[in-house]
Amino acid sequence: MEYVLKTDNLCKNYRRVQVLKNLNMNIPKGSIYGFVGRNGAGKTTLIRLICGLQKPTSGSFDLLGVNSQNTKELSTARERIGAIIENPAIYKNMTAVDNLKMQYLNLGLPDYEGIDELLELVGLSDTGKKHAGHFSLGMRQRLAIAIALCGNPDFIILDEPVNGLDPEGIIEIRELILKLNHEKGITILISSHILDELSRIATHYGFIDNGCIVREMSAEELEKECSKCIRIKISDSEIFARTMDEQHIEYKMIDDSTADVFSDVTISKLAITLANAGCELIKAEEKDESLESFYLSLLGGENNAENA
Repeated sequence: MEYVLKTDNLCKNYRRVQVLKNLNMNIPKGSIYGFVGRNGAGKTTLIRLICGLQKPTSGSFDLLGVNSQNTKELSTARERIGAIIENPAIYKNMTAVDNLKMQYLNLGLPDYEGIDELLELVGLSDTGKKHAGHFSLGMRQRLAIAIALCGNPDFIILDEPVNGLDPEGIIEIRELILKLNHEKGITILISSHILDELSRIATHYGFIDNGCIVREMSAEELEKECSKCIRIKISDSEIFARTMDEQHIEYKMIDDSTADVFSDVTISKLAITLANAGCELIKAEEKDESLESFYLSLLGGENNAENA
């Protein structure tokens, strides 16, 4: 498999604080790679290292086939990537066209060919003389992506691309990302804490915790591991738990009257078994484990939930 980015024991220290710890990441060419981790786990630090905004303390990485130790060729490789890191660099007193012209000048591109096509691609071709400062948040985010696309990059990095957007804006960015990947063949790294949205588009995932990649997997592998279960409501949790243990049925209590049953069981037989033990099965429905649930179980509990 060909990779656009491979890291090898990458470390980054800020004085005595180690933010990245022997991090190993592999982003396949042509993928949409969902980068998942709580705030402070090291996501943005890694992105800044890849983009050349900071230097690693130790370790190395290969970007588009070029090793980070090869400074001259790495600089050329970075010309083939685009990025939105934290707050997008947009000139609010300029039009969308002028923002792209400024980026073309920054990149040293010979002319402005392709600007109209970029604006049409991101849905901003009709903004005319309207300044970016008067754009909606979703429009500014799409303009930022257009800026990242200047120079026809092979790899783009998006740090929280849908943060703060309303549902309509989220859908627009989602469709744009899919279009860039499917039609343009661009490999995309997305760092996001909106896990439900990420699960709609990512083809691969990397889960980071405390500066380390704790798991990498494809969307297909994740789907297999996200257990299907039956969520049930019962009248007596103590009788239910005792009965499940006796029957060697895997389960998890959600609250005093709700549980998830993971074993392959027949609802009618389960209801009869519980009724014979003195517990009523009130309600049952099939449920798939979400990306968020998988993330929490992978990283070990509810303490990560608020910071995912």
